[in-house]
Amino acid sequence: MDKERVWISAGIILNEQQDQVFITRRAAKAHKGGFWEFAGGKVESDETAEQAVIRELDEEVGIRVTELEHFVSLEHDYPEKALKFDFFLIKGFDGEAYGKEGQPGGWVKLSELRDYAFPEANDVVLDKLMELM
Repeated sequence: MDKERVWISAGIILNEQQDQVFITRRAAKAHKGGFWEFAGGKVESDETAEQAVIRELDEEVGIRVTELEHFVSLEHDYPEKALKFDFFLIKGFDGEAYGKEGQPGGWVKLSELRDYAFPEANDVVLDKLMELM
């Protein structure tokens, strides 16, 4: 049986100096619970990936995106789930990023991102982010 591919849009939120990124920890009961992630979520049927990341970042971390740039698209299959991702660099926003849904979150230096456990689907993204340093 083929798994339906779920489309996810996520934001790599950069600070003003673009040397730190805001990450959040997934809820323990969620798929890949306890791992760190770039905030985002499912793309709804009536929206683009760009619209979805703007909506999700408002809902999850309380910011209003003012400047974004597409960073990478990828697909990743887990045994239990098939995912399609669009990641965006968030270079400008209004508000203060925080775990609006109660999830832990914080600013991390780009150079220290590998010290945090991310789901396997993020490996390509982390590699590409290291090239920005």
